[in-house]
Formats: sequence, C-alpha cells, structure tokens
Amino acid sequence: MPRRASGKKRAVTQSGKRVEVAGVILLILALLTTLSLFSVSHGPITQRWLFLLNRLVGWGMYLVPLVLAALGIWLLRRFTIDPAEERGEKLVGGLLLFFVLLAIFQLIEPRQEIATEEQPGGGGVLGWALGTLLTNGLGTIGAGIVLSALFLVCLILLSDLSLAHIILWVHQKIQAIKERRRHEELTRLSIPSPASSPHPGATTPGLLKRLLSPPGSATVTTSTQPVTLPPETLTAPTRPSRLTVSGTPSSGVLFPRVVGDQGWQLPPIESILEEGVEYEISQQDIRERVRIIEETLASFGIEARVREINPGPAVTQFSIEPGYMNTKDGQGQPRKVRVSRIVNLANDLALALSASPIRIEAPIPGRPYVGIEVPNTTKSLVSLRSILESDVFRQHPGALRIALGRDVSGQAVVADLAAMPHLLIAGATGSGKSVCINAIIATFLLTHTPETLRLIMVDPKRVELVSYNGIPHLLAPVVVDLGRVMGVLNWAIKEMDQRYKTFSQLGVRNLVAYNELIASKGQRPIPYIVIIVDELADVMMTSPDEVERAITRLAQMARATGIHLIIATQRPSVDVVTGLIKANFPARIAFAVTSQVDSRVILDSPGAERLLGRGDMLFMSPESTKLQRLQGVYVSDHELSRLVRFWRGFGIPEQAPLSSEAALPTDPSAPKSKGYPVQPALWPEIEASGGAVPSGSEEDDLLERAIEVVRSQRRASVSLLQRRLRIGYTRAARLIDLLEERGIIGPDEGAGRARQVLLTTPGEGEKREPSGR
Repeated sequence: MPRRASGKKRAVTQSGKRVEVAGVILLILALLTTLSLFSVSHGPITQRWLFLLNRLVGWGMYLVPLVLAALGIWLLRRFTIDPAEERGEKLVGGLLLFFVLLAIFQLIEPRQEIATEEQPGGGGVLGWALGTLLTNGLGTIGAGIVLSALFLVCLILLSDLSLAHIILWVHQKIQAIKERRRHEELTRLSIPSPASSPHPGATTPGLLKRLLSPPGSATVTTSTQPVTLPPETLTAPTRPSRLTVSGTPSSGVLFPRVVGDQGWQLPPIESILEEGVEYEISQQDIRERVRIIEETLASFGIEARVREINPGPAVTQFSIEPGYMNTKDGQGQPRKVRVSRIVNLANDLALALSASPIRIEAPIPGRPYVGIEVPNTTKSLVSLRSILESDVFRQHPGALRIALGRDVSGQAVVADLAAMPHLLIAGATGSGKSVCINAIIATFLLTHTPETLRLIMVDPKRVELVSYNGIPHLLAPVVVDLGRVMGVLNWAIKEMDQRYKTFSQLGVRNLVAYNELIASKGQRPIPYIVIIVDELADVMMTSPDEVERAITRLAQMARATGIHLIIATQRPSVDVVTGLIKANFPARIAFAVTSQVDSRVILDSPGAERLLGRGDMLFMSPESTKLQRLQGVYVSDHELSRLVRFWRGFGIPEQAPLSSEAALPTDPSAPKSKGYPVQPALWPEIEASGGAVPSGSEEDDLLERAIEVVRSQRRASVSLLQRRLRIGYTRAARLIDLLEERGIIGPDEGAGRARQVLLTTPGEGEKREPSGR
C-alpha cells in the first residue's frame, strides 16, 4: 500500500511539472507575440508567425497575446489553488469571448472569397467560418443578435456579476446622468437641488440592524397593513424596509422658474421638503405587550385574545377579540364578555404596561374587535413629504386636499376641505395646533397657484402666520389688528353674495360648474378663498355676537361659492366655540386638552384628554361619526422658509377677479418692501362693507342715529350701539368718543356702568360746543 501511494503521488508530481512547463512556454510565446506586433523590425520566424496569425484570426491577432497569457497563467495556477474553487468557467468564458469577437470582426469587415484574398477579413479564417455559418443560417441581423447574446454570456462567465447586476448598473448610470442634468438645470435657475443621498454602501441604522440580525430576531416597522393573528400563534407585523433618512436640502435663495401663460409653477417638493425618519418597534416588545394585555385581562376574569397588531407612528393598536364568560344565558349558550368591562380597565392596563395614557376604541368600526392603543416608546415624525408622495394623496380627487397625517395602522390620511366644507381645530398650548395649521397652508402652497386659491389669514398673536406675508396667494397682508377682523368677515360675506348673484344669472349651482362654464368661453376662472383664523378666542373678545353671526352665515352658505373657513383656538370653551359655530363645522380636529369637558366641547365626546400631545389628534370627519386617531404631519420652520421664499420670488400677481363683476381695488399707495412685495390691502373694500370707521356723509348718518339711540334709551354704552346699529366694537367705541367730544354723553364712570346722557331734546347737540379733552 505505501509503495502504491508513493507511486501515484510521484505520477501526479510529474504531470504537474509538465503542466507548469507548458504554462511557462505559453507566457513566453505571449511575450514574443506582443513584441512582434509592436516592433518595427521582424525576423523571418516572427514575420511568418505574424502572417499566420493575420490569416487565421485577422484583427484578433492583437488579442492573441492576451489569450496565450491567460492560458499560461491558468495552467500555472491549476496546482497552486483549491480545485473546488477553480472550475474553468473563466477560461471557457475567455475562449468563447475570443471566438465571438472574431465573428463580430468578420461581420464588420467581411470577405467573400477568403481563399483567394491576400488580405483576409476582419475575423480571419476562423472569423470567416463562424460568420458565414451564422449569416447563412440566421441572416445578418439574426447573427448580430446571437453574437450580442453570446457576448453577454461571456461577460457573465468572466465576472462575478449576473445579468441582473448588469441591468442594475446600466439603470444606475442612466439615473446618474438624469440627476446630473437636473442638478445642472437647478443650478442654472439658482434653485437648490436636494441633498445628496448617502453613499451606496452606507445604510441607515435600522436597515443595518435588519441585515445583520438573525432570522429569528426580525424587527417590526410601522406597517401599512394590519397583521392578523391566528388563534394559536402570534406573528410579528413586517413590511419592506424603506430608507427615509436624507440630508437637509440646501438653504440657498429660491428663485422660481417661470413657465406658462400666467407665469406660475408649483414648487418642487423634493427641493422644499425633507424626508422623515421612521423608528422601528422590536418584535420582542410587541410580544411582551401582547402577553401583558392578555394576562391583565385574564386576572380580572376577562377572557380575550390579541388578534391584530397595527403599529403606527405614535401608538400601536392591539385588536383583541373578547371571549366568553363561564356563565350561560337562558338558552344555555355561554355569555360573551361585555365591551364595557374592557373599557373600564383602561387605567389598569396602563399600569400594567407602564404606559399612560391608554385609549380604548370599543369596538373598532366594522370589526369584531376592541382596540387598545398603547403609546410607542419612540415616536416617529410624519413628514409632510411622505404624505404628499403617497398614492393616497396623489389619487385623491379633492379640489382642496389637506395632508392630515397617518392613522394608527400607518396609512396616510388625506381630506378635502371643499367637501368638509369648514374645519375647526382646537387643542391646548403645545399640542401641535400651530404645526397642523402650517402643514395645511404648506399643502395648499405646494398644490395650488394663486389662480386657483387665494388666502386670507388672521393672526392676532402676530407670531404664527405673519411669516407668510409676501406670498402671492394672500389677498392682503396677514391681519393682526383685531379691529379689522370683523371687516374681513363682512367683506367675505359680500363676496359670497356677489358670487351667488353671478351664479344665479348664469344658471350654475357652485364654483366648479361656474369655472367650467367660463373656461369653455375662454375666460379666467375665479379662485377658491380660504379664510384662516389662528385664534378664535381673541377675535370673539372684541364683538362676540357679530363675529358669531358672521362666521355662522359664512359656514352655512359659503360652501357653494368656494369660500371656506379654517378656525383654530387653544381655549375650547362654550363661550368661544359656541353651539352655532359647532353645528356648522362638522369637520373638527382635537389635539390634547386638559380635561374631558374641553374634549366634549370640541368633539361632543370624551377622548381628547387622553391624547399624547405633539401632533397626536382625533379627527372627526363629516362622513363618519366615529373619531379617527391620527399622528399629524410635521413641517419644520426651514421647510416653510424655503416654501415662502419660493413664492415670494414671483412677486405680486396680476389681480384676478374674485367674482365675475367686482374685483378687489388695488391701492396705489400700498407700502413697498425692499425685501419682498406687499399685497395691496383689502381695507378700502372692508371699510365700504362696514368693518372700519367711515368718513364723510356715512359718519354723519351713523352719528345721527347714535344720538337718537342714546336719547331714546337715556343711557349710552358701546354694547348698546353695537346691538342697535349692528356695527362692530371698534366703530361703536369711536362713536361713543365722538358723542363725548360733542358733549352729548358724560364721561366713563367705570365698573361697566352706562354713561349719562346729557342731551335730552333734539337740536341741543348743535348748540353745544365740543368740549376739549
């Protein structure tokens, strides 16, 4: 046995030496061929060698040194590497590629009679033979297709790339070229391009965690579909991973690209808005919470099983199916667990889960389950960009789409203000109310031009909405003076009446039908008007009766004319959000409030007192009486600043008619700003509609009427003039001052007491001299 083994080993060694010698000879021949090809002088042997190569392979003679060197290296490596790793695929691929190239060279430079030609074709004798065989059988085009396919096969054999990798590489190159061209165009237009994406080799921590984690330790991300749990097992909800972390877009000055007849273009979302960050929920935490919920309910004698898990950006909803009790009914059937028993255990579940507050939805609309909403350990921000780029938003048919946020299952929620038709927003300070208003405005500015939408903003706090001054959508600068708010509402009522008059003359019922009619005649349509009031409580303090009356009338009648209201308040009390206002605002958003009483004022039901704050909201849709819990979208100050700078670059638009007959008057003496344009104010029109102090004959007429009122009532007060003359607080207070200056009434006596009337007979006021003050 030892002799036989040693003889076999000796034979293998001798065979290996012969192979190595052959490899060295091939390398030397490759070197000599290279020198012969690029040398000026040739010997008789090298000259005959080159002539032979030229006749045999044509243009392929320049590839022969590479083929010989590859064969030599392969022979030398046969006994120095693991045979399992060396399967000869690359050698076969290289030789096949050589012959494919010979056939391609022959198709490029064909020769018909190869035997009589001193100069062969491009592929030599071998190329002529292969090319003739393919062209006779398949034709020139068919031969080209076959050779191209063989060329790709050779590349796959020679490299570690697959065909899918090649296609992906080509796609990436095309995308890179498109991105470079778009970047050059944005640079030329002075519009900052989106921030560069991370390096292809870099991954986000969440994705890296998923890639490196073992199969049994999968993580749970915010899912767009609920996960149904079978009765026996609990599976973790998953969805395809998504990279959502990107850099911050550059903060350069934005100058819009002017296109179209009217010169409007919607801002590019990718240059204005940033992408959000999605945090993950581990499967272990999900399973632990499921166990705690089931054990806690069982400890109180309630049999229930978790059937679905809906991970959302802020809360995770556990859908439980109530079981049966040990008792039976009159027919001998086991009794079902009452839903009220589960609802009453909200505080006990919060204690067991170490999470508060917990909201229980009993039952889930359209499902035989009870939903227990537990706050996530880490909340995910819902970016405005993620909603605007979602299919739900793109496919929504509404005229005034609003991106609200994501529900407890992670689905994007979009509403239409034109269908609401008005929106009431309320919540405590710091709950996310102002961010929601900014997100709504940003949605309008990203989807509408001033031709289709105009805005009126009221901001008594002077800090939230004044930054929008200068955008062409505004009918006037942001209203910060409470004395002008009533005039703005009166102007809107007048505009509403004017539009209704026009609609009746043309026989149309609403703004959509009117715009379609005049568009067919080649006329410019009239835009929607959205009035946004940031703090209703401050406005109601000036003249509550008149404000309530004006808001109620607009809310009742303005829908068909395209005028809509968005009203927000941080003090949801019955004297601010009155019954008449609530009755005409079926769509409401409630953020976190301090008490159940405030929640009932907003939503007519409890629930808002258990919200988490920071964008956590309850949305009451006019289409459903059930409340929908959402995590509101977030838009940062930097995003709003870029959006405002974009629209300011257009300047003040040409004043389009708001109704078919009357257009807003422009004030030639309107202030000019060095930084950005200022809209012509609405004040001339507002004063004409009764929102400010009149002058001339109108003032004399009101003063005469005020004198008659105070003389007949034997007392004088601002509220008395407001009620009798149907005017605002500012005008009534001014009339009281004029009456005091003329000596018709006495000075203010304080403590809410009415003033003494000094004028008792008609004409006495003309004889008195105005008393100096």
